[in-house]
Amino acid sequence: MGFVKVVKTKAYYKRFQVKYRRRREAKTDYYARNRLIIQDKNKYKTPKYRFVVRFTNRDVICQIASADLTHDEIIASAYSHELVKFGVKTGLTNYAAAYCTGLLLARRVNKKFSLEYDGNVLIDGEDMPLKVPDEGKQPFKALLDVGLRRTSTGARLFGALKGACDGGIDIPHSDRRFPGSKKEGASKHTASPETHRKYIFGGHVAAYMERLLGEDEERYNKQFKSFVDNGVNPAGLEKMYAAAHAAIRKDPFPKRDPLTKGYFGKRNTPRKEPPVKKAWRKPKKALAQKKARVRQLLLAKGVVSVNDQGGL
Repeated sequence: MGFVKVVKTKAYYKRFQVKYRRRREAKTDYYARNRLIIQDKNKYKTPKYRFVVRFTNRDVICQIASADLTHDEIIASAYSHELVKFGVKTGLTNYAAAYCTGLLLARRVNKKFSLEYDGNVLIDGEDMPLKVPDEGKQPFKALLDVGLRRTSTGARLFGALKGACDGGIDIPHSDRRFPGSKKEGASKHTASPETHRKYIFGGHVAAYMERLLGEDEERYNKQFKSFVDNGVNPAGLEKMYAAAHAAIRKDPFPKRDPLTKGYFGKRNTPRKEPPVKKAWRKPKKALAQKKARVRQLLLAKGVVSVNDQGGL
């Protein structure tokens, strides 16, 4: 047997530094996070806002966050399960739902800070830059935070990015990762607004639904069961998402349905309002209230008269 060099020696273990917990759990890329949150010292604690996009098995999460010394502060948030209030009954994790979630977050941010930026009302797939005036309030600016997601061409996180930009948020980006973009050479690419528009309105889902319905109806009913139960067919997908876009722009803060239970459940009876919790500490009384209370106690004990100075 030949010579084998021992790498993990005592010196190695003495110098080994354990990574952060969220790095060990593959939840946070601190190399990228440091470059997103570190601000110049001459900015005097001006926060750097991040447009955070995360995906779960049943939800799309979009948030505006700013970093503090100990934690992240969430400025605004939007979830795809809220799209049910705007008419999107099912398909809450596809590209079109991600676009609607980003649009909902942008409209909430602009309404919260009273910013009059409508963004791109005509949705044609074009990457339209936000028009910034020379005077007046500037648009809300944030940096895209993708976490540990792969930024491949056509990824759903770019749908949320497009929705936020069309909603009136200034997020630095390019169109080379939108659906339909093709690479030409080392530094050139061509975008396809038609393909991108199809994805925004769920055209790729509708095309697959039509093909599957023609090939195997039984498999279609099984795979798109939620669509069938909610009466959503391939021909009505574009109308559903177009109506959702209009509803989001009209009122991004709709009232909660009293029959809603959790994210996706329904109640048989309306939800009762929770009782108001009493404060565990009694509020402080003013000096005049204390004197009035002492006067009442003394009069109850038979004292004839009591003045404000405490005399009898």
